[in-house]
Amino acid sequence: MDRRTLPLVVALLLAVCSLRPTSLAETVHCDLQPVDAEVTYITSQVSKGCVAQVPNATLEVHILFLESSREVSELELTIQKSKQNDSRPREVLLVLSANKNMLLRLQAPGIPLNLAFNPKLIFQGHPGVNTTQLPPFTTQKQFLDWAEAKGPIASIAELNDPQSILLRLDQAQRVPSSCNPEPLTDMGHTLEWSPLTRASVRGCRLEGVPGHKEAHIVRVLPGTEAGPRTVTVKVELRCASGDPDAVLILQGPSYVSWLIDANHNMQIWTTGEYSFKIFPEKNIRGFVLPDTPQGLLGEARRLNASMVASFVELPLASVVSLQAHSCGGGPQTSPPPVRTTPPKESCNQELLLSLIQPNCSKDVMTVVLKKDLISTLRCTITSLTFSDPSCQAEDRDDQFVLRSTYSNCGMKVTENVVRNEVVVNLLSSSSSQWKKVHCINMESLSFQLGLYLSPHFLQVSHTIELGQQGFVQVSMSPSIPELMLQLDSCHLDLGPDTDTVELIQSQTTKGSCVSLLSPGPGGDVRFSFLLRGYMVPTPTTGTLSCTIALRSRSLSPDTHRTVSTRLNIVSPGLPDKGLVLPAVLGITFGAFLIGALLTAALWYIYSHTPWRSTRPGDLGAPQPALAQQERLSSHQLGTTGHELIPGPQPLHSTKDGPCPLRPPLLPPSQRPAASGGTSLEHLGVPRPHPTEPSNPVGPDYSCPGPWRERPLPYKSTLL
Repeated sequence: MDRRTLPLVVALLLAVCSLRPTSLAETVHCDLQPVDAEVTYITSQVSKGCVAQVPNATLEVHILFLESSREVSELELTIQKSKQNDSRPREVLLVLSANKNMLLRLQAPGIPLNLAFNPKLIFQGHPGVNTTQLPPFTTQKQFLDWAEAKGPIASIAELNDPQSILLRLDQAQRVPSSCNPEPLTDMGHTLEWSPLTRASVRGCRLEGVPGHKEAHIVRVLPGTEAGPRTVTVKVELRCASGDPDAVLILQGPSYVSWLIDANHNMQIWTTGEYSFKIFPEKNIRGFVLPDTPQGLLGEARRLNASMVASFVELPLASVVSLQAHSCGGGPQTSPPPVRTTPPKESCNQELLLSLIQPNCSKDVMTVVLKKDLISTLRCTITSLTFSDPSCQAEDRDDQFVLRSTYSNCGMKVTENVVRNEVVVNLLSSSSSQWKKVHCINMESLSFQLGLYLSPHFLQVSHTIELGQQGFVQVSMSPSIPELMLQLDSCHLDLGPDTDTVELIQSQTTKGSCVSLLSPGPGGDVRFSFLLRGYMVPTPTTGTLSCTIALRSRSLSPDTHRTVSTRLNIVSPGLPDKGLVLPAVLGITFGAFLIGALLTAALWYIYSHTPWRSTRPGDLGAPQPALAQQERLSSHQLGTTGHELIPGPQPLHSTKDGPCPLRPPLLPPSQRPAASGGTSLEHLGVPRPHPTEPSNPVGPDYSCPGPWRERPLPYKSTLL
């Protein structure tokens, strides 16, 4: 090799080594161990969630699934009003689902909020919030179906061990119109939260590096969505003697910039750009740093750090707070000395009173307080009684139980409500705490369920046709202003051989044929349904049953009642089964009555007309006047061969007296055909016996001998 080229080669090798300063980190020995440093953070990353736009809705729904690893935890929930200039802010329904007991601290200033949760798991003491008790759901799908029936869903988030949550009601931009939860979702501006569990902070000493310079390393992992983001980093180092010799290493995705707020001066080494809180507009360009733990440890050694005082990896966060107790003296791997005087912790009396919820059943009021919840609130109860101090709570293994009938312990019983007060004495307070409790006197209330065939709800019906829309109303009497009726479930029971038709489940309609309607004037709950043929296979009798909940913010927890009514379900165009027998009997009786009247009339004609006998030659020619008179067809009266002329007729004298003239006998070819089924024999009148004189209703063409004819009255009542 030419000696002139040797310096060039050495320079090139040095340049290559300078481009990979972290290559030594692979050989750095650093045994990371837990250290006495505390790191908290606020993030918008959730294990599962979604955000949607609901711009034209009057009610927006937000759902939070809260998973906790502790039996009892405390959550600070803040709902921030939209910054948009809305003259009328939209209502908000916040649905909370928790797997463990949770004490809720709520802040929602100026927001028309309705909070839906299970009061057996979530306890909140905010008196100005409307609350709704959720049905006993067991799956997330049931929660989602129930919430979706209330209004459009704006956000869904599943959080693990949350300590605080900030929910912003501003409409998110560039998001879909429907909310479909996805794993590992970035909620963006809509939701930020802080976990209860602290991040794992570790540290170590870098071998072979002299001095006392310490490194604090924060690594922020990439999120699910890449976009410009600023991470605020707050660093608090507890140093008694001036500024420490320290370096702050911040590594994250390329789209992350940093806003640093530190209580001491230190060296800054970051990716992207960074600025300081005192000069936020001045951005300083950072460096390209390795994106692995070993690479960052090597970077700390290259910056002459002799130890790593704190090393932490976090999800993509908006705020990171670092508190370290070491200050150049090496990482402390043991906890700080225990204070001789413990800090004074006060009992959260507001939340404690919110835990007092009476349970009412069969003339008995019961109040139960779990000891683990009391301990979480840092309270010590010395006594728990009703307004009558002689009624003391029973101290059981894990709870206090206060119980009394409606006739004891100072209960005030009115027509509909039973009232009392619970008195709590605490070790930390010299004054007693009072909580008013109420129960509903169910014996004085009655409930009615009615089916109507029109939306006007005027006439109750017990019959409905397949394909016909039915309108159902459940009412309570007497009406109690403090109470609100709510439909929990409704179904149609068609008997053991047919599947039950579910109409409403968990306050949610089942299918498009069922619709919840606006309440009635007296608060009556209403809904409509449409029975299809596939829902009810055959006309039958069924039982419509509905379970209702009586709910109120000021009274006891929900009380449930079930009301039902019997329905007759028929096919279209068919009468009700209950009307078939009366209809048949009516038709039969009507036919019998008509037949009896007709028979009586014919018998009257038969028995009151004298018959005279003449020969054909005695009749003579017909009178001209007869042709001008009104003629009456013999078919109208049931005659069989000629026409009878009503009204006065010329008389012909015989030895038996006068009789009307008979019309001439027509030739057989010109005789009208007999009317089938209208003869006396067809009407049920037997032919006369051969030995008896014949008495037909007109000329008797069927037998020889003289004609027999009877006169008609001037006007027949049968015509």
